[in-house]
Amino acid sequence: MQSSITRRGFLASAAAGAIATRASAALAPTTLGVQLYTVRNVFPTKGDEVLKQIAAIGYKEVEGDNFATLIRIAPTLKTLGLAPVSCHIPTPSVLGGGDTPPLEKILTDLKSIGTEYAVLPYIGQELRTMEVFDAFGEKMNKAGELTRKTGLQFAYHNHAFEWGQMGGKRVFDRMFANTDPKLVQFEVDVFWLTVGGVDPVAFLKEHSGRVPLLHLKDKVADQKVQYNEGVPKATFKEVGNGNIDFPGILRTAKNIGVKHYFVEQDWTPGDPIASLKQSFTYLTGLRG
Repeated sequence: MQSSITRRGFLASAAAGAIATRASAALAPTTLGVQLYTVRNVFPTKGDEVLKQIAAIGYKEVEGDNFATLIRIAPTLKTLGLAPVSCHIPTPSVLGGGDTPPLEKILTDLKSIGTEYAVLPYIGQELRTMEVFDAFGEKMNKAGELTRKTGLQFAYHNHAFEWGQMGGKRVFDRMFANTDPKLVQFEVDVFWLTVGGVDPVAFLKEHSGRVPLLHLKDKVADQKVQYNEGVPKATFKEVGNGNIDFPGILRTAKNIGVKHYFVEQDWTPGDPIASLKQSFTYLTGLRG
């Protein structure tokens, strides 16, 4: 009898342990991707090798930093099992004023390789004016509508300048006051949120359902709040090597509907592949 009870107790404990392990492991994203900007300095001469290394680490998705390059390497990505889920597109294709292919052409080409998201990545300092921001919402909605008609989703990638003030109003609020949340969604960069003094967890909760994409990169602890991108290169850290609350962010991201997670490190201390591997190891090992 004692043996039977012990066995039942053991099985119950084992089952409970397995459930607990599955629950704790659920904190890590099930699929991780790489924003190819991270490897921009080695990609031109070692493109195929770099992609093979990214796949070997365990990443399953990529986000392009250049639409023409992403389209060109699409066959290689397919061979390696890397899905071209998202791509940054030229700012002039949305806001005007530059020599880029028409937005419809860019979107159609991206759709042809299976891309799901087209992201406006950056507003240059020369465009950060009241005039541009007052017309911003209308242009973003138009881009979002065209993107949807092409079969993709349009999104905007933040930096730090959006959290400063302009004309007595926070720049972010001025930019997005008149945008349709269904047409214009967000790719949240948690690093730049913290540089701008914004709590990523609070931001994600505030914009629940509007954040399908997340950029993951870490930051040194002593970086002061500022509203521009002029931070030292050493500010950028592998995920888990800085002071950003990734367990809290990932827990919240899962609850508010984030679908894709891209590791990006603007500057690395050495081999970017080594940094990507560090971030992957940390993220896939998270328990919470």
